[in-house]
Amino acid sequence: MHASAIGVIAMMRLHDSHVNVPEGWVNPFFGWKLNLDWSKIVADANKKINDDGFSLFGIFFMMMLFKGVFASVAGPAPNYDMQKILSTKSPQEASKMSGFVSIILLPIRYTMVIGITVLGLLYFNQINGSLQTPTGTDFEKILPAAINNFLPVGLMGLVLTGLLGAFMGTFSGTLNAAQAYIVNDIYLKYVSPDAPAKKILTMNYLAGIFVVIIGVVLGLFVKDVNTVLQWIVSGLYGGYVAANMLKWHWWRFNANGFFWGMLAGIVPAIALAVLKSFDLIRGLDLYYWPILFLLSLAGSVIGTYAAPSTDILKSFYKNVRPWGFWKPVYEVVVKEDPSFVRNKNFKINMFNVVLGIIGQLCLTILPMYAVLWLKLPLLITVVLLFVIIMILKKTWWKRLNEY
Repeated sequence: MHASAIGVIAMMRLHDSHVNVPEGWVNPFFGWKLNLDWSKIVADANKKINDDGFSLFGIFFMMMLFKGVFASVAGPAPNYDMQKILSTKSPQEASKMSGFVSIILLPIRYTMVIGITVLGLLYFNQINGSLQTPTGTDFEKILPAAINNFLPVGLMGLVLTGLLGAFMGTFSGTLNAAQAYIVNDIYLKYVSPDAPAKKILTMNYLAGIFVVIIGVVLGLFVKDVNTVLQWIVSGLYGGYVAANMLKWHWWRFNANGFFWGMLAGIVPAIALAVLKSFDLIRGLDLYYWPILFLLSLAGSVIGTYAAPSTDILKSFYKNVRPWGFWKPVYEVVVKEDPSFVRNKNFKINMFNVVLGIIGQLCLTILPMYAVLWLKLPLLITVVLLFVIIMILKKTWWKRLNEY
């Protein structure tokens, strides 16, 4: 609710005003470079774009697409996102839940994002004084400055409550997952398998305290929010994507390959964060993503062949019916059960994925056009989104029981 309210306030403020932005700012299409000249509007913006490595936006977008494809093929992230998928009653419910997350979150999230952006641009001269530091403009202060100066008192409380709630939800979920990994996968498996309940509870508390302390200490070395965000979505993702991708699509992959693939990716990802914190290397973490991915892929393949294949593949293949390189397992399964039918929906699934990507982009840009009063682009987006929904209703929604 508060996110939508921010968007409405921004729309009302913008209706009788003009947002001062460089030419091409509202154009969703771009070339190799952004080519946005902020020198006469916000002089430090050009420096910020260069420092963050977003000038060559075409390369950045290509790397994002490359990363996104492999991250999507890897399936849900192996954290509480995976737990949400596994908690559903059936594959059909899992698909619906995953789909509705994007439908609900994207418009609301980007209504707030564009609302804060518009307020910051409209009244930048008023808040500029609070953004200045000895090294120039601190753009990360725009969000709290806009909230503090341009939201009504009651709504400001709701916004802060919502932001704190979102933080606590993410924090508690991640902390609980970390505690479970440390206690269940390390302590109970290798240190003390027969530990009593009271000792397990104590170790759980200690693990939580340890994780929080490590997080706080690492936070002291973080330059800004963008730095840690880039590492999470680029460096860390590059470290785990290969192993999580192969587990769905390659019959020979095993636990040994998963372990070494994760280790070969996560360790270099952590090293990347350390080296960048001391300015020993520069550039967007995203540009190092292919290197981390290849290291993790090599570790996965080498680790897999270093151990024998697992014996539970038949059950997994019959229940999940994944795509990919499963011919040896398929031949064994169909020999035992001639009535078994493998997954033949690859082409229609890929067609739905392409439409889904376009649909998600429409959901992202829809609130932006609405808040900015761009009527023709908004109309085109709505029509395109409607057509995609109608097609997906026939090719995806009504065929969920086939997948």
